[in-house]
Amino acid sequence: MSTETAKKPSVLFVCVHNAGRSQMAAAFLTTLSKGRIEVRSAGSQPADKVNPAAVEAMAELGIDMSAEIPKVLTTEAVKESDVVITMGCGDTCPIFPGKRYEDWELEDPAGQGVESVRPIRDEIKSRIEDLIASLTPTAK
Repeated sequence: MSTETAKKPSVLFVCVHNAGRSQMAAAFLTTLSKGRIEVRSAGSQPADKVNPAAVEAMAELGIDMSAEIPKVLTTEAVKESDVVITMGCGDTCPIFPGKRYEDWELEDPAGQGVESVRPIRDEIKSRIEDLIASLTPTAK
């Protein structure tokens, strides 16, 4: 592994179903960090598929999440991440020393139409921009 790869920060987004908030956050971070940050997402009780309203809301901004699949949260995913951001999964996320944890209070988009998902999407984008700034000080 090169030193460049070793220095790349990694972020794990966790919510219950890994179908809406965490998928949107991961898609934004992947797109906006332009490969400078390793991105993972998972759920404590993954859904069968990604929320169609979340997919539609992201597509409006030119980000395609249609191929994403909800993934189950593993201890390994947490261990391999520098930053763990939870979104309403409560105590189901394992805690390891030396990790940076953040809990983002965001409305759950489950069962909502795209009109209701847009403000959640926009809040996530704003938080992602702040996160990128905190992880890549030279990026603007």
